Amino acid sequence: MALTAEESGRLVGLLAAHAERVVQRWADIVAASLHGRLSQAELRLQVQELHRSMIDAGAEGLTDIQSEGAGELRAALAELSRGWARQGFSATETAVGLYALKDVLVELAEAGEVELRDVVAFGGLIDRMGLFTFETYVHTREGLIADQAEQLLELSTPVVKIWDGVVAVPLVGTLDSARAQVVMERLLQTLVDTGSPHAIIDITGVPAVDTQVAQHILKTVVAARLMGADCIISGIRPQIAQTIVALGIEFGDIATKASLADALRHVLRLTGVEAARRQPRREA
Repeated sequence: MALTAEESGRLVGLLAAHAERVVQRWADIVAASLHGRLSQAELRLQVQELHRSMIDAGAEGLTDIQSEGAGELRAALAELSRGWARQGFSATETAVGLYALKDVLVELAEAGEVELRDVVAFGGLIDRMGLFTFETYVHTREGLIADQAEQLLELSTPVVKIWDGVVAVPLVGTLDSARAQVVMERLLQTLVDTGSPHAIIDITGVPAVDTQVAQHILKTVVAARLMGADCIISGIRPQIAQTIVALGIEFGDIATKASLADALRHVLRLTGVEAARRQPRREA
């Protein structure tokens, strides 16, 4: 339930009249819950910013957190929530940081500075501020998790140049649609950057190959061929070979090898490197 204009005015008057006391007690209560994870000076600045934003919003008629005059207050709450989310604070710690203001209001009521009915009304507003803060926290954490997942995905799909004209993609872990897309994009870009005519897709680190994984691999091979590169699949262990046969998966004319070393030897043989090395040295 939103505050009335009269209640909003009393809240602003209370916060302004007891500014130093409110800010100090608010910061102290929050500091106790954070166990020193934020410095007292930094925490006090954040509390002062929220306190000032509430007073400014009250001057515009702070009846609800979504009211037109509460824009600056919403911005301050969002900034606090995003900052604490990035610093690794939990959702509970973030909520406690705001709900501590309720404890301050109760202390003022016990001292006879504010009526109990106003404490209840102000508490409702603080609850809605807390929900707004929590929603912002969740969105921020979801964004951070998505960014970290994307970074891990890129790190888990390296494309390395292992010989002149030969690049390799060592796959580790499960190959799903999202990761297969990243593998394909990175491989094709590396083929363009290096001009390599050969690519090795090593699946030694893939725990199991099913029909879906095989389809992802085949699509990557076809895409590479369209770029003019020949692909070899390595890391076909006995268990994976049996699974492929049982599932009836056909790799067609794609070369497959048991290990990355075998695949590299195969490519070098195709390019004539081994033949050149086996030629006897001519005596002067």
